[in-house]
Amino acid sequence: MQKDYLLVTQELTKTFKKEYAVDALSISVPKNHIYGLLGANGAGKSTTLKMITGLLKPTSGEINFDGHPWSRNDLKNIGALIEQPPIYGNLTAHENLKVHTTLLGLPDHRIFEVLETVDLTNTEKKQAKHFSMGMKQRLGIATALLNHPKLLILDEPTNGLDPIGIRDLRKLIKSFPEQGITVILSSHVLSEVEQVIDYVGIMSHGILGYQGEINENEDLETLFMNVADKNNEKRSIAR
Repeated sequence: MQKDYLLVTQELTKTFKKEYAVDALSISVPKNHIYGLLGANGAGKSTTLKMITGLLKPTSGEINFDGHPWSRNDLKNIGALIEQPPIYGNLTAHENLKVHTTLLGLPDHRIFEVLETVDLTNTEKKQAKHFSMGMKQRLGIATALLNHPKLLILDEPTNGLDPIGIRDLRKLIKSFPEQGITVILSSHVLSEVEQVIDYVGIMSHGILGYQGEINENEDLETLFMNVADKNNEKRSIAR
């Protein structure tokens, strides 16, 4: 059966001074699923996500979103947490979100809705600078959810979290497809994402080495290492 894809890239490429950060990347992200974009540090994951969110302009290739060529207008349907959460430390969670609803022209009731979604309704007057790392990550996700995105992009969201924070964030991420939100989850830590994702794309040296649905008995670590080894061999031969 033909799958319904929310995001498709075709030969997406980004070079910096003739060095390929992303090399002819073609990924297909099915709607209402959690797609894991996996790869070691420097594999090209963040560069890919920055092109999808308009932070970087592709050198070549195409991005199609929800059945049409991507344009900046599509950003209203994309929420993203890339690198550090955009947080004002001297403001409360509510005040942080108020800044963004004002900029986006969104109603204030969205603040209460997303705070409930990420379980931050009881922070009250506590300034964000006093939040734990897990609370800051959840506030960052709340910010990304304000505009009712069809696509939520999370780049290494578990970085710096303790086991309880990872567990809570994992539960939150797994809830999104039921709400009609497709998720791209980028990570280099397999153990933290294998319980969450149902589709995977594995990158190495800017190249997509594998893409497919995750099976229950799939050995993700072996798959990951095989992709890395094959791409390393290709690079060695090319040199």
